[in-house]
Amino acid sequence: MKVTVVGAGAVGATTADNLVRRNIAEEIVLLDIKEGFAEGKAQDMMQTSALLGFESKVKGVTNDYSQTAGSSVAVITSGIPRKPGMTREELIGTNAEIVKSVAENLIKHSPDIILVIVSNPMDTMAYLALKATGISKNRIIGMGGTLDSARFKYQISNKLKASANDLNAIVIGGHGDTTMIPLIEHATWNSVPVSQLLSEEEKEDIVQKTMVGGATLTKLIGTSAWYAPGAATAAVVESIVRDQNKMYTASVHLEGEYGLNDINIGVPVTLNKNGWERVVDLKLSDTEKEKLKASAEAVNKMNKVLYESNIL
Repeated sequence: MKVTVVGAGAVGATTADNLVRRNIAEEIVLLDIKEGFAEGKAQDMMQTSALLGFESKVKGVTNDYSQTAGSSVAVITSGIPRKPGMTREELIGTNAEIVKSVAENLIKHSPDIILVIVSNPMDTMAYLALKATGISKNRIIGMGGTLDSARFKYQISNKLKASANDLNAIVIGGHGDTTMIPLIEHATWNSVPVSQLLSEEEKEDIVQKTMVGGATLTKLIGTSAWYAPGAATAAVVESIVRDQNKMYTASVHLEGEYGLNDINIGVPVTLNKNGWERVVDLKLSDTEKEKLKASAEAVNKMNKVLYESNIL
């Protein structure tokens, strides 16, 4: 099994490191446009094999997509973060051209590949990848909700002083500070609803801290996070490669599910060797439905830029 990670920056390299440490694929190709950068990262990782005991191989390449041929899954982390003074349209325009080119090159060499999108704005980039390539919707998966849900569990575990591994809690909606929806009323601690154990103030605190989880880290460390994003991406890839049928929140293309159409947005799905298999239909309250509708409207506004800029 072969997996490609495009972009050897912090998130891409951490994803590759998680994959190799857990022997998720026999070969991992790390690709970057910067000369020698991916090669250096790959060598550094491979020099830990005698210490960590893994057998996976990491190969670094500079902008040579022929080396990705035969990949079952590819992770796309390429793009730039929003810079001071940059408009939303400028960010989308820049990253859209990058993601579109990367996706097309990957499919050229691996026609049956499954694409895991990490690049931001993630929901819009997942939508772009689907529309630009025309491949099956089940083979385009936006990672963001998996990360947001992990951050949600972290906040609940802190409040309850519980193990995060004993929690079931998910975030749906867009992957953004104002568009994600942490479903606190659906969260459980070993089947016990956490809403029975928390006050209204505590629940609201958890939700708010989850929603600004990424921004909080950026403020603390001066750049975007990479450990949790890399681990979340590797978890998504593992469920696909190992045909685990695990349920994660992912940004997938909806055609009527949750009352939404022609949009990629975060909902719970099962992931296996086919990509995402099915959307899990949650029974949302009226308030949760309204929040999801508002989130979708915000994502659609971002998607509209793709057409206005003639990218699609």
